[in-house]
Amino acid sequence: MTEKTLDLNPIVTRFIVHWGEMGSRWGINRTVAQIHALLYISPEALTAEEISETLAVARSTVSTGLRELQSWGLIRVVHVLGDRRDHFEIIGDVWEMFRVVLDERKRRELDPALSILRETVAEFETSDEVALAVHEKMTELLDFFETTTELYEQFQMLPTETLVRMAKKRDTIRRILNLAAGI
Repeated sequence: MTEKTLDLNPIVTRFIVHWGEMGSRWGINRTVAQIHALLYISPEALTAEEISETLAVARSTVSTGLRELQSWGLIRVVHVLGDRRDHFEIIGDVWEMFRVVLDERKRRELDPALSILRETVAEFETSDEVALAVHEKMTELLDFFETTTELYEQFQMLPTETLVRMAKKRDTIRRILNLAAGI
């Protein structure tokens, strides 16, 4: 089979480059983010070779990036009749993609921080005023993390369709929250 190279127009190229830059600001490898962007905009599943050729990136780099995206649950392998190679496509729509990224960031970053805060606050010795002040600050931070985690978990239980409807009614929600806050 011959490899196809997607013909990227300047606007699409700019999007892919920007997605890579944005990803690197969030701590994601630039090439991994570019692979994600390419798969997101692609109308069909792509092979690693097609991705490599289109982005002008080494095949080994693409393989590593694809494994990373699979570990995040953002892409999946699909098979095409008559082709033994793996093809890759995005999982779900943008809302599902957003939820997957949030879940993974929480699991990789917030959960370990929350665990350490819980352990530290539980073991902390408050033998003097400085230690007591530090303990109070850490307890305040722990309370913040636990509260926001609980809120996040409640939102994650909602079906995506409900979240989308809520997001699109943001003006109504803002007015309700302002009334509740007495603003």
